[in-house]
Amino acid sequence: MQTINFEKPKSAMTDSLHLWFPNLFEFKGGIQVYLQDVLQAIQELLPNLSVSILDNLDRNKPVDKFNSNNYLFTFSGSFPGFLRTLHFTFNLILKALIHRPNFILCGHINFAPIAFLLHRITGIPYGIIVYGIDAWEIKSIWKIKALYAAEKIISISSYTRDRLINEQNLSPDKIELLPVTFDAERFKLSSKPNYLLERYGLKPNQPVILTVTRLSSDDGYKGYDQIIQALPEIKHYIPDVHYILAGKGDDQPRIEQLIAQLNLQDSVTLTGFVPDRELCDHYNLCDVFAMPSKKEGFGIVYLEALACGKPVLGGNKDGAIDALCHGELGALVNPDDVEEISQILIEILQGVYPNSLMYQPEALRQKVIDTFGFDRFQKTLANHLDGHFKATKNK
Repeated sequence: MQTINFEKPKSAMTDSLHLWFPNLFEFKGGIQVYLQDVLQAIQELLPNLSVSILDNLDRNKPVDKFNSNNYLFTFSGSFPGFLRTLHFTFNLILKALIHRPNFILCGHINFAPIAFLLHRITGIPYGIIVYGIDAWEIKSIWKIKALYAAEKIISISSYTRDRLINEQNLSPDKIELLPVTFDAERFKLSSKPNYLLERYGLKPNQPVILTVTRLSSDDGYKGYDQIIQALPEIKHYIPDVHYILAGKGDDQPRIEQLIAQLNLQDSVTLTGFVPDRELCDHYNLCDVFAMPSKKEGFGIVYLEALACGKPVLGGNKDGAIDALCHGELGALVNPDDVEEISQILIEILQGVYPNSLMYQPEALRQKVIDTFGFDRFQKTLANHLDGHFKATKNK
């Protein structure tokens, strides 16, 4: 892909990269974790590069993260509402005009129209990271213009890439993949933790289905409703099966009502918030991780569960297709078909699902590390940035 050349003012001849991020630290979601991984990879690949990080929602950063002398953070989160947006936008434009970076990377498509206008004025090339529903069925003419004028679009999954190509008639050559990664040092194989067995009143050999997600009324597409509805059928074949739904959110009262309607109070545990230090233990507590979602951009939770050697079930209508490598690493089901979900979960728990890799914990863990580990993520990102900056780490 050809790099757009432009003249920098003499006062701004140092190579620099501008990163425009929604937030990184004060709220932890899939986008925030992904962008922290991007930042970490850049810090290791290009330790001498001048990097400006403009953060819309955070007020500050943790003292123990990203302390490179070449990193300059600008936070807008201390301002309320409209003033925050104004402060953030003003700094995007002002700093780009003053510093003339080699490249601008938009961490969300909402920022892309500003990058597009700056590109028209200054020639500064830019890229856009796209995730899932943020990039599906785009109607905004300015976002569409920004997509066409971007030097590159980085998608976290082939599913989102393919939707963009089909919906916006974009050239496949414009969109590059940078799949989600995960921390393989945090998520490892282990036996079922005794303290969680005691906490949830479970027996060591009791079959456990696990979902880890936000219980948000805006995230009803995650598929936990379908698992709860599938439980009566699953219990017919596996009477002592237990479903653990880990997470918190405003959807919990509705879920509790559904559990009561199906008389599943003894078969379902809503854990509420699970701290990071207990997350790996929860994966190791289960016998299958299931999240038959249908609007997931990718789903880092699938990778974390696989790294703990657990069989995984995901939906076949979203980015889970990428996370599970089109079924190589796990089971893909129609997320709207409760009968299929129950049948596949029964097969997995009975050990008869026709994918032997799902029952080889060590091999499953190694496969997900080889495919989605941080080293692979870093090498892929280095290739994407190669037209603008030369990475110092071996690729």
